[in-house]
Amino acid sequence: MSDELGFELKKKRRWPWIAGAGAAALGVAALVAVPLLTPSVSANEQKGATLYVATAEGNASEQALVQFVADNVAPKYGITVAFKGLSDSNTINRAVSEGEVAATVYQHKLWLGQVLEANPDFAEEAATPVFRWGFGLWSDKYSDVSQIPDGGTISLYSDPANEAQGLWLLQSAGLITLKEGTQPGTATQDDIASNPKNLKFTLLDFAAQSRALPDLDAAVGYTEYYLAAGIPIEKQIFAPQAPDDFAGQLTIGSKYKDTENIKDLVAAFQDPAVQEFLATDDRVKGILLPLDGK
Repeated sequence: MSDELGFELKKKRRWPWIAGAGAAALGVAALVAVPLLTPSVSANEQKGATLYVATAEGNASEQALVQFVADNVAPKYGITVAFKGLSDSNTINRAVSEGEVAATVYQHKLWLGQVLEANPDFAEEAATPVFRWGFGLWSDKYSDVSQIPDGGTISLYSDPANEAQGLWLLQSAGLITLKEGTQPGTATQDDIASNPKNLKFTLLDFAAQSRALPDLDAAVGYTEYYLAAGIPIEKQIFAPQAPDDFAGQLTIGSKYKDTENIKDLVAAFQDPAVQEFLATDDRVKGILLPLDGK
């Protein structure tokens, strides 16, 4: 990446370098050995066993969601649920695939697709949508989309799925248009049909983007990273409801989907109480949104 924020990528990219929603880069994940702690029989297959739902360590909002399900919903379905924090995306997904943990809730379908492309030995699938992430256009300089100047620099995330979501948002804001037929989850800068303000785009990872906000005209990113960086929600100047493609999914190991434990776990996350929690609890407010976006 250029040292100047105005650097613009034009070529379509393969997806070996991935930053991840709330997780570290996959890198060349298929070549990295991750130690497994999986017992000979997974807890997914044992009646009465604790079913761990994993996310990245330190993600307070997703931990709060899992803990709510564990305390208030899981007993209704006769299962025991607990939270487990793991270090990175590769570790989380391998643990789900191998049955070390029962599920994760940190990724949308498009991100999961990137994971599976990079790791063909993983066997996972999205079982049910659970929430929508807060995701919007942020600016330290302007209070309205219309104020973004000609030739302005906007940051998108540096992984393909979240860059695509950023392009979808910029189109929703009227700043660009995408070619007819472009799907929200696969858009690249090559799919831009018009850019009337001649905006420049720079790709940054999650933490770097929020730190760079004072040097940008605007940035498209997840609410949780900006709030964690101490940036007030008032700096979010546009935040439409994201398409279903970008809903956070309960992801399970494919080989365990027909076990009673996993069926009950999916039912617990589909319980209406989960959507009520997302709509009302201050621990996830603005970060994890109900599926209806309200």
